[in-house]
Amino acid sequence: MAGGWMVDEDVLLAEKPDRRTLAKVPDQEGVRTNVDRRRVKVDGKQDEAFPLIVHETMGRRYQVKYDVTIQYTSHQKRVVCQGTGVDVSTTGMLLEVPQSVGEDLRQAAAVRVKFAIVPGTMPEGYEMNVNVGAKCVRVENTDCGKTVCGIQFTETLAQYAGKRKNLYMITAAALMLLVIVACVLLMRAESILYFKFNKILYTYSIIAATFLLTRYLFGAFYRPVPIDKEFTPGVSIVIPCFDEEQWIQRTILGCLNQDYPLNKLEVIVIDDCSNDRSPEKIKQLVAELNGQEQRYGIATRLRYVQQEKNQGKREAMARGALLARHELIAFVDSDSFLDPFAIRNLVQPFKDTKMGGVSGRTDVANTYTNALTKMQAVRYFIAFRVLKAAESYFDAVTCLSGPLACYRKDLVLKYLEPWLNQKFLGERATFGDDRSLTNFILKENRTAYQDTALCSTIVPNKHQIFLSQQMRWKRSWLRESLIASRFMWKTEPFMALSFYMGVLVPLLAPLIVIYNLVYIPIAHRVFPLTFLIGICLMALLMSMAQLLLRKSSTWVYGLWFVLYYEAVLLWQMPVAWVTFWKSHWGTRLTPADLAKKFRKNGKANEDVR
Repeated sequence: MAGGWMVDEDVLLAEKPDRRTLAKVPDQEGVRTNVDRRRVKVDGKQDEAFPLIVHETMGRRYQVKYDVTIQYTSHQKRVVCQGTGVDVSTTGMLLEVPQSVGEDLRQAAAVRVKFAIVPGTMPEGYEMNVNVGAKCVRVENTDCGKTVCGIQFTETLAQYAGKRKNLYMITAAALMLLVIVACVLLMRAESILYFKFNKILYTYSIIAATFLLTRYLFGAFYRPVPIDKEFTPGVSIVIPCFDEEQWIQRTILGCLNQDYPLNKLEVIVIDDCSNDRSPEKIKQLVAELNGQEQRYGIATRLRYVQQEKNQGKREAMARGALLARHELIAFVDSDSFLDPFAIRNLVQPFKDTKMGGVSGRTDVANTYTNALTKMQAVRYFIAFRVLKAAESYFDAVTCLSGPLACYRKDLVLKYLEPWLNQKFLGERATFGDDRSLTNFILKENRTAYQDTALCSTIVPNKHQIFLSQQMRWKRSWLRESLIASRFMWKTEPFMALSFYMGVLVPLLAPLIVIYNLVYIPIAHRVFPLTFLIGICLMALLMSMAQLLLRKSSTWVYGLWFVLYYEAVLLWQMPVAWVTFWKSHWGTRLTPADLAKKFRKNGKANEDVR
C-alpha cells in the first residue's frame, strides 16, 4: 500500500523520455545549442541561461493517466465530452479522444479542460484541480488506432496555480508563520520572567528558540549565485557505487546529460566491489553509450573503475578524486539524479576564489511512496532551503551533502591523506564521509549552498532502514560537530554562536524532554502544557514554511515528522552518545558491516553444526 510503511516499489515521477539519450548535452560542433532547440528569446537575444532553464523546466512532460472533461464550441453548439490525459507539462497536455472529437477540436473555439493533478504525477506544488482554457495545436491517429490531440493551455499551470491556489496558500502560510513566531516570542518572554526559578531549563528554552528563529530568518535572506554563462570551469563528477543496480544507470545518465561544455565535464564511476548486478549494469550502459553517442565523446568523458576489494565510500571517493582531470570535483551518490542544469548552477559560487566547496539542493525523488517518504521530503526541503541556506548566508555550510557536493580539486588532494586515515578516539572513521570532508575544507575556506543546483535522491521507504540511516547520521554528526567546535569560533561571530547553539540544543534535548514530560508531572503534579505547545509550534513552523515556499500538499507531514522525531528519533541521540565510534548501522553495507555479517554467519553455521 502506498500509504503504509512497508512497500517494495518506490513511486517516482514518470517523465516522458526524450527521443535522444543525452538530449541536454550541447552539440560537439556547436551548431545547435539548447537555446536554439527551445527557441528561447529575451529582448531579441537567444543565449540567456536563466530563461532557458525556466523554459525547459516548464516544458518537461510527465506520463499520466488523467480523466479529462473537455468543453468546446463546434458549429455553434456547446459540446462536453471525456478524454484521457496521457502526458502533461505546465504548458500543455496530450489527450486521447474519440476520433470525432479530434476532428472537431481542430476547428473548435473556446476550448476548456477540467482535470485533477494527482499528487506524485507532477512536481510538488502542482497538485490541484484544474479548469483552464486551451487550444488544439495538433491531432493525429496513432499506429494502434487511437486519436491523440495535443492542446496548449492559455495560461501555464504555474500561472493558474498563482491565481487560484498560491494566493490562498501564501496568505494562510504567511499569517500562520507570523502567529507562530509571535507565540514563540511571547513564550520566551515568559521564560525570562521565570528564569530565576529554573535557570538551566529556561536558558535552554531561550537558546533553542533563538537558534530556530534565526535559522529561518537568515534562510529567508539567502539568495543563490546567479548564472554567468561564461563561467564554466572544468568539472569531474565522481560517483562512488555499492549495490545500486536499480538506480546506477539513471544516476550516470543524469550526470552525463548536462547542459555544460563537452570538454569541461567528465564522469568517473567507482564501483566498490558491489555484491549485486551494479557492475553489469554499469558496463552495459557504458557499452551502449559508446556505441550510440559517439558524437558526445563518451569514450573519453565516461570512465568506469572497479575497486580491487571493498573498502568503503571514502576510499571510492578518494580513488575518483585521484583520477579526476578537472579543477573541480563533484561527488554524486549512486542513487541520486541530477537536473540537466545542476552542474552549471553548482559551479557559480566558485567565482569566489576563497570558496572551497558547494552543496546543491537535494529533493526526495520517491516522495509519494508512503507516509515515511513524505515526512522525509518535508524534512529535506527545510534542511536545505532553510537551514543550509541560513549557513550559506555566512559562507559556512557545515555539511556539503553526499547526493550533490562540489569541491576544489586542489583542496581535496591537500586533505586526502588525513581524511582517508581519519581516526576518532583511536577508531578509524568509516562513515560520515561528506561531513568529515566538509570539516577539512571549512577550516580555512568558505563553503556555500546553491539552491538552484538541483538533484533528487532515493530515501528509505522502510522504517528499519530509515532508523539505521538516522543512527549513522547522528553518530557522524556528533563526532564531526565535536571536531568542528575546535575551529568554528574563528568564523563570523553570529555563525559561530549559531553553530554552538545548534550543537547544544539536540545534545540536551532528550534530558529536557524527560524533565518536562516525566519529572515535572510526577514531582510537581503539573501538566506540561507549555512544553507541548512549544513542540506543536515547532511542528507548525516547519509545516508552514513548507507550505509557503513549496506550496505542496505534503506540508502536513511536517507536523508528523516533528512528532515522530520527538517520539522516536530523539531517543537515538543518547545511544549515539555512547556508541558514536561504531561503523555500522548504515543504509549500505560498509567494510565493517560485511565483517560483522561474516562473523554472524560464521557463528550461525557453528550453532547449526
